[in-house]
Parts: sequence; C-alpha cells; structure tokens
Amino acid sequence: MGERADEAPLLFWAEGPAVSAPPPAAEAGGSSSGARRLGGGWSSAPWEGEGPEEAAGPPRAEAEEDQIVAVFVVTFDPRTGNMVEWCLPQDIDLEGVEFKSMASGSHKIQSDFIYFRKGLCFGLACFANMPVESELERGARMKSVGILSPSYTLLYRYMHFLENQVRHQLEMPGHYSHLEAFYDDKKGVLPSSKGTSNSQQPVHWLPSIHRYMYPEMKITHPAGCMSQFIKFFGEQILVLWKFALLRKRILIFSPPPVGVVCYRVYCCCCLANVSLPGLGGTVPESKPFFYVNVADIEMLETEVSYVACTTEKIFEEKRDLYDVYVDNQNVKTHHEHLQPLLKINNADKEKYRRLNDQRQMLMYSQEVGDDCNSCEEDLFILFFMEQNNRIFQTLMEVSASQDKTLTADHARGMGLDPQGDRSFLLDLLEVYGIDVMLVIDNPCCT
Repeated sequence: MGERADEAPLLFWAEGPAVSAPPPAAEAGGSSSGARRLGGGWSSAPWEGEGPEEAAGPPRAEAEEDQIVAVFVVTFDPRTGNMVEWCLPQDIDLEGVEFKSMASGSHKIQSDFIYFRKGLCFGLACFANMPVESELERGARMKSVGILSPSYTLLYRYMHFLENQVRHQLEMPGHYSHLEAFYDDKKGVLPSSKGTSNSQQPVHWLPSIHRYMYPEMKITHPAGCMSQFIKFFGEQILVLWKFALLRKRILIFSPPPVGVVCYRVYCCCCLANVSLPGLGGTVPESKPFFYVNVADIEMLETEVSYVACTTEKIFEEKRDLYDVYVDNQNVKTHHEHLQPLLKINNADKEKYRRLNDQRQMLMYSQEVGDDCNSCEEDLFILFFMEQNNRIFQTLMEVSASQDKTLTADHARGMGLDPQGDRSFLLDLLEVYGIDVMLVIDNPCCT
C-alpha cells in the first residue's frame, strides 16, 4: 500500500518507445494522411487537452493565457551538426536553441524531452532518434520539435503534441502544416526586454500550492514528480533545501535522458518557497534554467543564483560557474565555508522522518477514500514552505525584539540543530540581511 502513490508517469518519459523507420506506404502518401495516422483521431486542434494532468487542474478559464512565441524544428546534420531546420515566426532569434533542444549525448538514446531557458522565455522540446537506411544520414535521423513561451507553467500541456510531431517530422520530413496551424492558434507576443534585466523578470515559474497563492501553478508538473525526487535523493533533499534557501548556484549533472533531470531542477526550486510578505526584497531570485550546455557559459558567469542541469561533464571543472555540484545522488561543493552544510544532522533526520510520516498518512487517506483532493505534490511543497515560514517568522520576530539575540532554543523552535545548523543560520542571516545576533557556540570551539 505504501508504494501506491509512487507509481507515476514521470520516469516513463525517461526514454520513450523507439521510432521505427516508416513503411513504404507512408512515404508515398501525402502529409495529411501521415498526420492523421500519427494523431490517432485528432480533432482540428490536436494540441488541445494534451496535458497529462489536465483533469486535475483548475478550469481552463482560471489559468494563464497561452502565449507561444515560437515553434521550431531542430535537426542533426551529419556534416554541419545541430541546426534549426524550420521555425515560426521566421525572424525570431533562436540562436543556441539548436543545442538547448537536443542535449549533448542524445545520439545514444531513442527519445527525450527537454526544458530550457532562452532569454526571457522558457522552452520545451521533444527529441527522437530514428534509424534510417541512408549513408548520407549515417544510419540515424535525429530531430527535436519545440516551443517557446514567456512562462514554463503551461508548456507541459503540449508535451504529447510535440512528441507526436517529432515522430511525424522523422517519418515525413518537411511537412509542417500542423505546426503552422498550432502557432497560428497559440501565438503570443514576445515579452519586451526594454529597461528590464534578466534578474528582474516576472516570476512566472514560482511553484506554489493551489488554494494558497497561484491556482494555475497546480498542474505544472507530472504526478509523482516530488515523490520520485524524494526517493532519489533521500535525506540529501535536506542538504539541497539549505542550498536552495541560500540561493546558491546549483548545477545537476546527469547523462541523457535529461527530461527527468529537468524535473529535479523544478523540485529544487520548490524547496525554497516562502509565503511571508516583505521578505528578502534584495535577495536574488533563484531561477530554474533547466538544461544548460557550454553555449550558456557566458550567461551563467553573470548569474548569482540559479538551478540548472547539464549532460556535459566539462562543467564540473568550471568551478567559478557553480556553488553546488550534484552528480547522481552525490551533492558536493568546493567552497570551504559551505562544507558543513553537506552533513546530515539530527534535525535533518527528524524533518525527513516527519515528511515520510506525512506521505504515509496521505497515502493511507487516499487508499481508504477519505481524502481525494490532496496530492503528494501539495504535501511536499507545503511541508517545506511551512518549514521556511517558521524559520523566517522566528528570525523576523527576533530581529524586531530589543536585544536581537538568537539562541539555541530559537534554533530548536525553528526545527534546526543549534550546533549542526549554526553555519547555515549564519549564511541565512547574511543572505537575507536579517539583523540578529547569534549566541550559539561554535561546535569547533567547545
């Protein structure tokens, strides 16, 4: 019974079914017949209602308006490498998208999906690799079909459409009618960058509990995303939580497929939610950059806070680009002052135990039918939001007091280990500019 809620579609996306070479009949037919076959009974708008969690979300009228600012097809040319084969609008700047939408090492897998950031926009691309009997293509045809939007929270809706379309492009290259119709239906306006720096963009991505802040955010991730994040990292999520709350630059390495790793980026951002008003006005935004590659190095050099993932091992050597490097379940940092945060203390173990207890209670409630409205994603985000709120509420109350003294009792009341989390508390006070005096003894000096 305890494992039921961990059955989720997320990992099934890691590598989809192989794309077979098209039968001769398909090549002889027109684009319309091929599209109908791939669509499996599509309506005139095959992209509508495609999101895997659409039924679980709020009514469409309450959600954000669709704003697709570009649709594109990227192909791998054996002679010239990755290139944008087709796009709408034709004059949009897609420099670098050919590498963002086809991750390094993708030739070793059959399919993948990738979230990424391009300027002020977020992108989602579906990749597929099909064997072909062609010396010119060296036995394999690889393409990605993707879209750009000012907000990533709605991109998931078109995952299946993009997956169908990339297979269509592999089997019938050059037929773009469905993509043209999709763009004509969904096209939006590219956000203006005039007078606005990247660090001051509207926070479209911030994950929040429905019923609490942004109702439309409820369906930004697949079912089981958080559950598998917890199972993958175990107690290490408490280490990631501290780094996320401190707005560190977190880089997650993984070989392809990268889609599942993009969700780990999302989950890391969820760890740092705070709902208290007026907190940290000067604190840098923790941005989800999702997939990055060597073409993003110049951009990353200017960032003071982000969460991203990559398939390129060379990043590990470029220590000036990150504070925290995550390789599989191994979380590490080269900064000496951050080393104490890597150790799991008793308070961390207690938080992890409480989180799992709450998960088990929720699964039991769902099993017996007492709770059909709550989901594990809500529980996960709310658990850390309440933890963060408790910490900052205490810190602000102490800051407003006469003596501004933060004691070991305060630390325990915040769910922290007075000694084990002393370094974390000092960093937290500095990052958020909270004026209190820490009077907890340094364990190294006792």
